[in-house]
Amino acid sequence: MSEPTEMALVVNAAGNVRCIYDEELDLRAIGKLQITRASHVEPDVEGFWWADMEPVDGPVLGPFGSSSAALAAERAWLLGDQRASAPVSSCSCG
Repeated sequence: MSEPTEMALVVNAAGNVRCIYDEELDLRAIGKLQITRASHVEPDVEGFWWADMEPVDGPVLGPFGSSSAALAAERAWLLGDQRASAPVSSCSCG
């Protein structure tokens, strides 16, 4: 049995939904999707991983020793921004 997961959906007054994309919930049920990248997680020439949050006007996070660590930092940063109602959008549905 898999662990239950949590997915935060932020709905604005116009009914648009923002979230960090996850396949746990079929977002097509909400309506037409507009999915955009919130970051670029890539290795450098030395094999360190970086999460560049520039697409959402954020910082560059890293270096990390693994891609999973960079992805975890990316997710933590995005969740922190969403709680602060910042204009962060890795999934914009509407």
